[in-house]
Amino acid sequence: MASQPKHPVDTVPPAPKLAALGVQHVLAFYAGAVIVPLLIAGSLNLDAETTIHLINADLLTCGIATIIQSMGVGKRIGVRLPIVQGVTTTAVSPIIAIGLGATDGEGGVASLPTIYGAIIVAGLFTFFAAPVFGKVLRFFPPVVTGSVLLVMGTSLLGVSANDFVNYAEGVPATRDLLYGFGTLAVIILVQRFSSGFLGTLAVLIGLVLGTGVALVLGDASFSEVSSAPALGITTPFYFGMPKFDVVAIFSLIIVMIITMVETTGDVFATGEIV
Repeated sequence: MASQPKHPVDTVPPAPKLAALGVQHVLAFYAGAVIVPLLIAGSLNLDAETTIHLINADLLTCGIATIIQSMGVGKRIGVRLPIVQGVTTTAVSPIIAIGLGATDGEGGVASLPTIYGAIIVAGLFTFFAAPVFGKVLRFFPPVVTGSVLLVMGTSLLGVSANDFVNYAEGVPATRDLLYGFGTLAVIILVQRFSSGFLGTLAVLIGLVLGTGVALVLGDASFSEVSSAPALGITTPFYFGMPKFDVVAIFSLIIVMIITMVETTGDVFATGEIV
């Protein structure tokens, strides 16, 4: 008996295509991933070394979560869909409030153990509440999950706008606007007029061309990269043992409930695509 042809969703592209698409995913995901620790570090008055450690931990955790989610563990963990696990900006304001509240508004490294304690408990709550949450999915029709995704996307416009320009005396710099709109125009044009595999690399092409122009004009530099360590090590309890505050824990549990709804919308949308 002839074997059944493999469904396009289950087809693995050749290694060069996988590499190109993977690089695009990393670059598109990276800015959104690092903005959260940067916002938190800035609001909590953390030094550069601490900020770098938070970014390392952020990227490592996102990578581990992506592997678990896409490949799955056992029968009940992971949706086994092509989803890149990132971070949610929903938690930024509560985390900052927890950190400032734990240190009487001073912030600093001393605020992090309380934040980590709340994150640990909220994470465990989410893990064990997931099966119960899965049983009420019938109350989340497409109109609900679609609305959540729309609100989630529009809520990120403010963050994207701050990344889009550097403000000089309250006025966006003209060159920054040109870089932003130029990169966006390249992405749109590639998607509009390219077909096949090249069209799927529109974001990567836009990022590479935009960065290349900035390098040529002297507005970007990789000089700091040569002095940075090649490998960043993330160690458990780097900032000390976590502290468990009831109010902080309850705040992040509420955030995680909202995030569960967001994630459900993401999973449903990805499921529809594939």
